[in-house]
Amino acid sequence: MPLSSDEVEVFEHSRARLEAIAYRLLGSASDAEDAVQDTFLRWQGADREHVETPEAWLTKVLTNVCLNQLTSARARRETYVGTWLPEPVLAGDRMLGPLDTAEQRESVSMAVLTLLERLSPNERAVYVLREAFGYSHGEIAEILGITESNCQQTYRRAKQHVTAERARAEVDRATARKIVAEFLTAANNGEIQRLVELLTDDATSTADGGGKIPARAAPIVGALAVAKFLRGLFKPADVKRDLVGGSPAVYVSTANGAPAVVVVIDDRVIGVMSVEVTPEGVAAIHNQVNPDKLARATRQWSASEHEEPTLHVW
Repeated sequence: MPLSSDEVEVFEHSRARLEAIAYRLLGSASDAEDAVQDTFLRWQGADREHVETPEAWLTKVLTNVCLNQLTSARARRETYVGTWLPEPVLAGDRMLGPLDTAEQRESVSMAVLTLLERLSPNERAVYVLREAFGYSHGEIAEILGITESNCQQTYRRAKQHVTAERARAEVDRATARKIVAEFLTAANNGEIQRLVELLTDDATSTADGGGKIPARAAPIVGALAVAKFLRGLFKPADVKRDLVGGSPAVYVSTANGAPAVVVVIDDRVIGVMSVEVTPEGVAAIHNQVNPDKLARATRQWSASEHEEPTLHVW
């Protein structure tokens, strides 16, 4: 049965929330878009007269679509070239969803999205629905087709795992942004000692090139090792300009609700460096340079206004 205008409006009213849930569950904006479109098709084909609460129905369908995608995604990632990192989402993108509380901001951070990859699909779904969107255990149990007691146990396991890996305190955004700007300047100027001072002793740097852009396959660990790597990354070289097609503009911006370095050529985002700032210093750097995972960021960047670049490199 064709959708009425009211039924289309019901779905569109839920679209932003569905996108935000799907992104957190899948770690991929493009996969999240596909999951939401699949949900729309199922809404179109449903016996809608018997759907008592459309929002709950859509959430349940979307979540189960994502759970199916997660199962197949794990198999694909076993053959992924290099390190797999989530797709970054820039400020202003509705796919980020609510960012009002520390828990909501944490749930969409690059660090937590990476950690969620280690959870089972059900653990991931329970954590996201509870932590980021405030669904009750009863509501989540209904969505997943499990008991409320099972849901509570699953949530505790997921929460314990994430908390054990994320024992660092949050830094206010203004301070974090200032540190990232200083960090960027030190990297560009080759100030190794200053970089070491800004990094935590156990700092890590990971990169995702997807086999299309050169990137280290294994994480770099330790302040000095990361500092030397960053100096090499920012050091001018003809081969780098040839690879990306020019000299990029570098901005201190925001991605996944936290300060980030966005690298741009002619309004095309060629890299997003998500920087995890803690009270002890910069603890982790996630470099996304896989062009397949930067298409949405490029669209968002091109459609928005931004300040002058912090610097140009190479």
